[in-house]
Amino acid sequence: MAAKPPVGDPVQDAPQVAPPKHAAAGLPAIGHTLKIAQQQMGLARTARTLLKVNQKDGFDCPGCAWPEGDKRHTAEFCENGAKAVAEEATLRRVTPEFFAAHPLSDLATRSGYWLGQQGRITEPMYMAEGADRYEAVSWDRAFAIIAEELRALGSPDEALFYTSGRTSNEAAFLFQLFAREFGTNNLPDCSNMCHESSGSALNETIGIGKGSVSLEDLHQADLIIVAGQNPGTNHPRMLSALEQAKSAGAKIISVNPLPEAGMERFKNPQTPLGMLKGTALNDLFLQIRIGGDQALFRLLNKLVIEAGGATDEDFIREHTHGYEEFAAAAKEADWDETLTATGLTRPEIEHALAMILASRRTIVCWAMGLTQHKHAVATIREVVNLLLLRGNIGRPGAGVCPVRGHSNVQGDRTMGIFERPAPAFLDALDREFGITSPREHGFDVVRSIQALRDGRAKVLFAMGGNFVGATPDTEVTEAAIRRASLTVHVSTKLNRSHAVTGRRALILPTLGRTDKDVQATGKQFVTVEDSMGMVHSSRGNLAPAGPRLLSEPAIVARMARAVLGEASKTPWEEFERDYGTIRDRISRVVPGFEDFNTKVAHPGGFQLPHAPRDERRFPTKTGKANFTAAPVEYPKVPAGRLLLQTLRSHDQYNTTIYGLDDRYRGITGGRRVVMVNPEDAAELGLADGSYTDLVSEWKDGVERRAPGFRVVHYPTARGCAAAYYPETNVLVPLDSTADTSNTPASKSVVIRFERA
Repeated sequence: MAAKPPVGDPVQDAPQVAPPKHAAAGLPAIGHTLKIAQQQMGLARTARTLLKVNQKDGFDCPGCAWPEGDKRHTAEFCENGAKAVAEEATLRRVTPEFFAAHPLSDLATRSGYWLGQQGRITEPMYMAEGADRYEAVSWDRAFAIIAEELRALGSPDEALFYTSGRTSNEAAFLFQLFAREFGTNNLPDCSNMCHESSGSALNETIGIGKGSVSLEDLHQADLIIVAGQNPGTNHPRMLSALEQAKSAGAKIISVNPLPEAGMERFKNPQTPLGMLKGTALNDLFLQIRIGGDQALFRLLNKLVIEAGGATDEDFIREHTHGYEEFAAAAKEADWDETLTATGLTRPEIEHALAMILASRRTIVCWAMGLTQHKHAVATIREVVNLLLLRGNIGRPGAGVCPVRGHSNVQGDRTMGIFERPAPAFLDALDREFGITSPREHGFDVVRSIQALRDGRAKVLFAMGGNFVGATPDTEVTEAAIRRASLTVHVSTKLNRSHAVTGRRALILPTLGRTDKDVQATGKQFVTVEDSMGMVHSSRGNLAPAGPRLLSEPAIVARMARAVLGEASKTPWEEFERDYGTIRDRISRVVPGFEDFNTKVAHPGGFQLPHAPRDERRFPTKTGKANFTAAPVEYPKVPAGRLLLQTLRSHDQYNTTIYGLDDRYRGITGGRRVVMVNPEDAAELGLADGSYTDLVSEWKDGVERRAPGFRVVHYPTARGCAAAYYPETNVLVPLDSTADTSNTPASKSVVIRFERA
């Protein structure tokens, strides 16, 4: 039997703290997985569902975008993936009766944890202007409301069409097609808040904004550098790949402000020996200060150049551009400045250099620890410089590996979810559908919030996700949302975004990855693209949570018919009936998807072409891979302040909160904690267990406060602090973003402490 949802919000006033763990996964992970799954699904449904996760004839995990190999385990999922599946496949239901009992004023006081635990939404819901709660509405009426609001806009650019990374390729393609036929490129997405910096840096340097490695490359690498990433919590199946690489002789360097259990030791639950003993992963842990990564990689590049015979001169001469300017900048790297920026010692950096020089095949992996800083793009360019120096792109076992955090965020971008689309993509779209797409760039996430705030946008339509919970500067964002004339959320479950609305609001319940999708022509499947460019099918096996749910492609198709009317010549009804017809159109618009339906029918799917990896061809403006030479930056923090990074707990996936514990960090029973180095805490008079308000400082002089955080003495880097989001999103200024990418700088927040 599944457990009932919590009636009241759990008390989080007194989190308990124990020493952090030094190993990840193992028996505790199995036990926790089974506990959560049983609470949400019951035993029989748990077995029927989890055995289909990430299988070739099953469904893609709605969690992270880590790829699967050709050979699959019977249990091809991790603890956090199982939690994501359990929450989607839950037997709990949110019905119209629930909304009748919980007015908006009540929902607005609830935690994200409580909202998510209530279960699957079963019917479309509408809150009229002036109403105090949602009421059930028919689908026809819901689409009529959307059409009414969109047609009343002064310009199509007053509408925002946001996409979550869970959205399938088919739904994403239709969504961007509808937006452009409607007349706007306002297509913000969750990538704007995470790996936009990666795409910006990689497009400029190698010509494609995606990683250049496969799972097999990781297994063949001599050296893997994991920078600004915590695989044990955020991408646990990556630990298996690192373990296999270690068994083949690879060395691993971890670069992170916090020690993370998963990088210390991985207890593989797939093998008896793995569970008992595990594998030590780190060969070198560089406990870097927040934001010091660019300085570190710049000095390493200088040392590689000075090593003599360490650069791949043939590769540099034949395949790169800008080496001389870069080399001149690298030679200016200063040891003292680097030690200040990084907090590392000279022997630590020299040890890393020796490992780099000993490696012929090097991969650098990274995530939000590199992408969410003002100088994030420059930092990632510096990572690319290191790989280019030794010819480590377009070689087996080597390359760039940005690890995406949502299951199809990369696929959505491939399908055209982008506010700054390439002209060639728009030309192909227009030829295929006989439309004229707008060429003016649209709004990303930050600019969308600014447009809502300033009255330049009036309708927000969100395809999945938790826009309010994921975005920065919470008070500013929520005030901006409330200025909208209509907010629409396509959702499976409740989250904070449903409690912060425009004057009118709709919740449109949709099928999840685990659900069977049956349309007029029979059972359908959708496709996704993983973090390494593999495209494969996903088929749910469970009866939908209710008879009134629609799939995402059906929602887009019906909305398009209601809004665009008979003037649209796009066969929206046909697309809803048969997703294969959507894939036929994708095959004629998106490069690499030719003969899409045939290729995706192959078990395991197919890999998209990647010119730098496949041919050492770099489709940049210069026609070569570009060295770059940005000035070195790192955060300067005033005395008496610390630099805060926002991060996830282990009981969390993006903004979805599964529980109130962070098992690997030793924290249980609460999320309002701030981790501070004991030496910094002593200097600041912060006793372990004391309570404090966190106040961020930014050049606009606005006070942003997160009250009531328990101080936890924790072995983070000196001068640094860490706390969970979304609770700390309130501290991140909307205008504090990365250069070029405009990604919120959520890993570089200057804070002071004030007694609670």
